[in-house]
Amino acid sequence: MSAAESQSSLEAKLKALQCHFTWDINASGSKLLSLVEKLKDIGTEEGNSWLGHIYNLQGYIHCQLGLNEDAQCLLSKATEAFCQSRKVSDEGPWLLVNYGNLAWLHHQLGEEAESQTYLSKVDTLLREYPSPSQDELHPEIYAEKAWTLMKFGKDKKVLVADYFQRAIRMQPDMVEWHSSHVIALLNALKHCDKPLEEETLEKMRMAKEQDPENLYLAALDLEQRARRGERIEDEARELARKVLENPVSSYSGMKALLRVYKTYVSVDEAIDLAEEALEKHPDERFLKRCAALCYKWRIVFHNDSHIKQNTIDRAISLHKEVISLYPHSALLMKISLANVYAKSNQGLATAEQIYQELLIMNLKPVEKQMVYNYYAKYLNFDRKDSRRSIEYHKKVASIPNQSYYRDNSVKLLEKTEGRKRTRIQERVDEFLAILGIEHS
Repeated sequence: MSAAESQSSLEAKLKALQCHFTWDINASGSKLLSLVEKLKDIGTEEGNSWLGHIYNLQGYIHCQLGLNEDAQCLLSKATEAFCQSRKVSDEGPWLLVNYGNLAWLHHQLGEEAESQTYLSKVDTLLREYPSPSQDELHPEIYAEKAWTLMKFGKDKKVLVADYFQRAIRMQPDMVEWHSSHVIALLNALKHCDKPLEEETLEKMRMAKEQDPENLYLAALDLEQRARRGERIEDEARELARKVLENPVSSYSGMKALLRVYKTYVSVDEAIDLAEEALEKHPDERFLKRCAALCYKWRIVFHNDSHIKQNTIDRAISLHKEVISLYPHSALLMKISLANVYAKSNQGLATAEQIYQELLIMNLKPVEKQMVYNYYAKYLNFDRKDSRRSIEYHKKVASIPNQSYYRDNSVKLLEKTEGRKRTRIQERVDEFLAILGIEHS
């Protein structure tokens, strides 16, 4: 075989692999940098069943960012984590994606012999551990693919659900797959007001029964039960004690539990819980983010003219610190900071300045929708400028991208229908008709 034929054969084999490099992730550089920050918050403590997957995804991202030395280190950590977490054997089908990633990395580094070595390792694993279903991928591949795509937006939710279901059907004894499948389903429905379907509730009950130590899942279960009218205050406080004793992680259940406190217990108790967690772990940036969120709820969403200035000062301080700690994923926190300033003494000018800086940024469509949507609400509630507020809600609706923010702005525009008719409302009706949006 000539050198050109050999190279062509190698590239064909690489393209046939199931790994991050062949999954058409197609994320922008800014999305990848943001994801690096979020992955760091998941935590890397021993016993995390997804630790190998975390390192695998981090390795791929670092490679895409041109940080090849870091990528190789992270992919090696992934190999080690998989070997430690699966006690039955050092090597098994759980390494298929990892070895595929390493084959691609060495190929991109021009190290073809090493790349071929990992391709051979993949072939060996596929022969030794064939998929239980002849026409489908190995369940370990489906599970990792589902877990990975969870991190790339709600437009992947159908694929995520399908891949988890395929993996679970072929290998039903993997507890963490059931739990992550339920978490993915609930996260996809985060902004949905409709009650969960009975099938989803049953999946949640089964996952919680199989995975009683998963406090994140327990917090989501509490939230759903509270939405159905159950009194869960005492259980929430009991769960908080357990969460405080666990290692800090974005999957520890803390943030989900704070949402439960905000709506069904007390926003002041949510602040107290976040501050208690910070007192135990003063350097944990994820907890600072949680605390900033609680203060925003207290100041922005509770119409209280008697909020103490020191509460607002604490909120502003936390927000500024979090923005500096998450430089690539701080857009929503900057919006939140503007809204906190808008409620403070003499803070409207600062709030306006922050919004003006955000409005001229080069943003993706959904990010523009988010900024315009929040700015419209700020104009209405803090500036008492309903005319300009309507104009910005119209800007959101005009961006042809389906999102929560577009739906929310359209709903708010439609509310003008029930008020005393003015020329502004008539123009809103005309605008919605042009977009093809009918009044409900």
